[in-house]
Amino acid sequence: MALMEFETVIGLEVHAQLKTDSKIFCSCSTRFGCEPNENTCPICLGMPGVLPVLNKRAVEYALKACLATHCEVERTNIFDRKNYFYPDLPKGYQISQFTLPIGRHGRITLQGNGIPKVIGITRIHMEEDAGKSIHGDNLGKPGKSYVDFNRTGVPLVEIVSEPEIRSAEEAREYLMILRSILEYSEVSDCNMEEGSFRCDANVSIRPVGQKEMGTRAEVKNINSFKFVQKAIEYEVERQSQVLRQGDQVVQETRLYDANRGVTFSMRSKEEAHDYRYFPEPDLAPIVIDEDWIKRAQSGLPELPEEKRDRFVKDYGIPEYDAGVLTASRALADYFEACIRTFNEPKAISNWIMSELLRELKSANKDISECPVTPENLAKLLKMVHDNTISGKIAKTVFEDMIASGKSPETVVEEKNLVQISDEGAIETLIDDVISANPEQAEQYRSGKDKVIGFLVGQVMKASKGKANPGLVNKMFQKKLRG
Repeated sequence: MALMEFETVIGLEVHAQLKTDSKIFCSCSTRFGCEPNENTCPICLGMPGVLPVLNKRAVEYALKACLATHCEVERTNIFDRKNYFYPDLPKGYQISQFTLPIGRHGRITLQGNGIPKVIGITRIHMEEDAGKSIHGDNLGKPGKSYVDFNRTGVPLVEIVSEPEIRSAEEAREYLMILRSILEYSEVSDCNMEEGSFRCDANVSIRPVGQKEMGTRAEVKNINSFKFVQKAIEYEVERQSQVLRQGDQVVQETRLYDANRGVTFSMRSKEEAHDYRYFPEPDLAPIVIDEDWIKRAQSGLPELPEEKRDRFVKDYGIPEYDAGVLTASRALADYFEACIRTFNEPKAISNWIMSELLRELKSANKDISECPVTPENLAKLLKMVHDNTISGKIAKTVFEDMIASGKSPETVVEEKNLVQISDEGAIETLIDDVISANPEQAEQYRSGKDKVIGFLVGQVMKASKGKANPGLVNKMFQKKLRG
């Protein structure tokens, strides 16, 4: 079989940490980066005789996540005990939702190549996180393992997609849109480096036209969009090779090694694990009435899809630009703050997507850490628009602004970078260039238009980039062709 004869089937399970200050069933802090086992108490450590108390804010955030992803809200929710053994699961079970999750039948809309594609969300349910095992090899203590229970009891929502994703690129886009929705809704900070947005990918392939699912492999705990895409691409190729050789794909759980770019087997999963779910006896059912839903709905901000459509309609920018600018709420806010100072949306969009985002990526910074305020960026672009400085000089000024945080006016004044627009001064420079390059000047007179670029470039070089290029071009044409 050729590779193109297979169809990829992907379902994603995302765990997003809810943005509460305390854990889901106790008052311990959810703060990241504390000393091991600092944020613990008898409740989250599963001591005998303790009782969980549900964090109402966690339910509110989970409800907003459901509404933001167009889920049907389950009016009556119950928690269940999911029983399994793991060293960092102190109770020997996890409090989760099984029979009655908080949300069902939602959707995420991908834009892809411009043709919208809806990916269904099977369910959203609340649960507590487990702890973290730390192996001694990473601490210089080989042969020993340690457990940090700080994450135990941290509130999560698990968002399970339908198996409707058909490529690694679609999987990456789905995750980026989902993260954006959760960030906009302020239910999670979605910090992948800190583990508050994690993905498990269920990957299988099947012959094109076959309705039955292929045997899937689950790739666990992938913590970046890039690695999700790479892991799925590798897994699709691996499974294709297995089937081409006449063998069978084994159902198993696998991990992704980012250094080698491969997945490897963690444990076999020949049959579904029996978690022996039963209703959590220490927590009463949650009843979500219509008033609660209305309050949560009214608390939602303008979401990415709505904001993207508005940017296209109100600011006249292309859909691609609007998609980039609304990928994060902070970036969208930055863009609109620029417009309030200088109402040229396309010029601002171009600069943000090229110069600004490139500088931030190079410095490994988020837009929230940008040293250039939106007001100062807008002022810089207005100076270009008003011919105070050239576009080329603006890039030099911007580099200084990124490094120092100074205003564009300060940088231009300190470095004497004001654009030369005085016709007398420019004419002197033009005469000097013509005298030094008579052959090129004659070529332009005889109709070789491309030579004008060289001549203008010589004036810009002589003026150290400060001459107004549009005016230089116009005056050259007038002088050489009358």
